[in-house]
Amino acid sequence: MEALYAPWRIEYILAPKPAPADAAVFREIGQSNDDEGNYVVARDRTCYAVLNRFPYTCGHLLVVPYKQTAELNDLTENELSGLMELVRRCQNALKSALKPDGFNIGLNLGKVAGAGITDHIHFHVVPRWNGDTNFMPVIGNVTVLPEALAEVAAKLRAQLAR
Repeated sequence: MEALYAPWRIEYILAPKPAPADAAVFREIGQSNDDEGNYVVARDRTCYAVLNRFPYTCGHLLVVPYKQTAELNDLTENELSGLMELVRRCQNALKSALKPDGFNIGLNLGKVAGAGITDHIHFHVVPRWNGDTNFMPVIGNVTVLPEALAEVAAKLRAQLAR
């Protein structure tokens, strides 16, 4: 029998699970200077991009406005265009660094739509590969990531700095 190791997942498994995720996490990351520790890969004037600590696939990014809001209508035209521009830059960086076959890009507005953090909108940029949905996530409820978050973050920072 072959063993699959994902040692970075133990942090999530052992960590206390908060009641619903709090929007403060995005505000704290946005205000922090510890981009490496927080896995922030890019900062723009109105938003930033951060690796999801508990990703669906390797390279799963979140693009987050600095302004905390649950509604797209609360963002200015400048903030909206900044978000979309960073989403596009992140997609291009992921293409170069990880060579995915496709992407899921979107946002979930409200708990019923699947938002884990309902009070601070954010786009998901999820690279996808042919065959990345197999028995592990479907039957085992486990995601196997081939590369540590810090390594992926460093690759993406390098691509986004170009």
